Amino acid sequence: MKYETIVLEKKENTATIILNRPEKLNAINPKMREELLDVFDVVDQDNDVRAVVITGAGRAFCAGADIKESFLPRIEEKKKGVIADVTREFTELGCLALAKVRKPVIASINGPAIGFGCTLTLVCDIRVASEEARFSMAFTRVGVLPEFGSTYFLPRLIGLGKACELFFTAKMIDAKEAKEIGLVNQVVPADELTKTTYEMASNIAKLAPLAIRLAKRALYRGLDNDLATHVQYEALSFNYLRGTEDHEEGARAFLEKREPVFEGK
Repeated sequence: MKYETIVLEKKENTATIILNRPEKLNAINPKMREELLDVFDVVDQDNDVRAVVITGAGRAFCAGADIKESFLPRIEEKKKGVIADVTREFTELGCLALAKVRKPVIASINGPAIGFGCTLTLVCDIRVASEEARFSMAFTRVGVLPEFGSTYFLPRLIGLGKACELFFTAKMIDAKEAKEIGLVNQVVPADELTKTTYEMASNIAKLAPLAIRLAKRALYRGLDNDLATHVQYEALSFNYLRGTEDHEEGARAFLEKREPVFEGK
């Protein structure tokens, strides 16, 4: 697919998805929804990609939904009695598509992350924010429910009480507070965001990709599994990895005091 509202870049083993509507502060519209669904699958299926970065072009990460393009048409349809097919909603399909990406996904939050912009970061595995980033769950300001899995992920990240506060007040918080409550992993000066993000992505990409994929799967399964089921899953995954070429390479490299070269096999 040729993209109009996003940019996909690849450098070595890292793929970068750039939300690219800077004149609209990267607000999501129907075309961007379509393209994000496609690109999440593309980076997941690309075996050369070992880490994924999502960021925004210009001064914003994402200002949320493009009200004119995303909301007003639906409002008019409702007035005419048109019932939308809720089984095809991007809020569901897009969230699941991003959550299914097997490689670690880093949100590099370069500016305001409002509404959908904030919920998009929650489905990422790691969040690195510029000091200029701002966050708001602004959904109730326009009379809709927080979506894209945010009511699932946010309480697990920051606790139920704090999630309720952010959802119910729709208030804006700065990067410092986001770090304090556990919404983001790191906050760095704006001019260090790119360097910090790609150092992390590069470090991840050098490690054993099969082990990282299974570790990611285990971490998310552990949110809902009981202990007995989960340790059984860990044991099965551990024993599978012991039969891989990457495990042998890692063990021999350790004994030979050299850096391992993993092939994902």
